[in-house]
Amino acid sequence: MPPLTDPVILAQFRAVLAQWNYTGYVTAKDVASNWIANHLGGLTLKDVAQAMNASLQRGADIDQVPETRPEWSMWPCHYDFRVPLAGRVVYIETILQDDDPNDPTIHIVSIHDA
Repeated sequence: MPPLTDPVILAQFRAVLAQWNYTGYVTAKDVASNWIANHLGGLTLKDVAQAMNASLQRGADIDQVPETRPEWSMWPCHYDFRVPLAGRVVYIETILQDDDPNDPTIHIVSIHDA
């Protein structure tokens, strides 16, 4: 997968993840929230967001994947993280919700072991 290199989008991810401790900046579909609760030993969505931020701060890549699934065609791309959490590496598929470019959010649409 090609890494995210667009400086504007990368800056948006950095801005959102810097707010990991505040509710509403990183959200998740119910299925993703349930996976976190059932598979990550008591970690919360905020813990996941903090780990995503730490990973990005360490220089890990975010994969930018052109969206080809018809049910997600309203999004040109989704963005994939691979993050160490609870002694494992976790794949996190996200969308960047930037309807307000000055206050974007991240929505986790899928999460599972990498």
